[in-house]
Amino acid sequence: MREIRNIGLFCLLAICCAGCKIAYSFNGASVDYTVTKTVSISDFPNQAPLVYPPLSQNFTEGLKDIFIRRTKLRMVSANGDLDLEGEIIGYAVAPMAVKEDAYSSMTRLTLTVRVRFANRANPDKDFERSFSAYREFNSNTMMETVQDELNEELIKEITDQIYNSTVADW
Repeated sequence: MREIRNIGLFCLLAICCAGCKIAYSFNGASVDYTVTKTVSISDFPNQAPLVYPPLSQNFTEGLKDIFIRRTKLRMVSANGDLDLEGEIIGYAVAPMAVKEDAYSSMTRLTLTVRVRFANRANPDKDFERSFSAYREFNSNTMMETVQDELNEELIKEITDQIYNSTVADW
């Protein structure tokens, strides 16, 4: 009798769970792929006063890469269901921590990007916003020796911010 009761309980549990659906998304995207199928990302030209030649291409490719890796959206050249465009508006170096001899011990590199986002499936989510990130490095270090590494970190941080603001709904 006890075995029949256990089998009955197991069957009841199986029937209840069969109607449930648990979905996890490990990429953070909250995209309705039945409505949103494509993304277009225009080149982000460098309009900052300080110019670092590979910055524009590296940033644009970094932004495209995060959408390719973390979503199922198809990349198109223009007029995607999600459309991102903008420009690099700030690329600046500034002294930070001043020592007792009036010289700076740390220097800050700041990258700022203005983004215009259009969501053709849900225009209420459209925005124009600036995203910024910075890294500090020792002032005794030549900028040329750390610039590539710092730019890689800044690009990753800003593209994460943009991704989270557009498709992750954070």
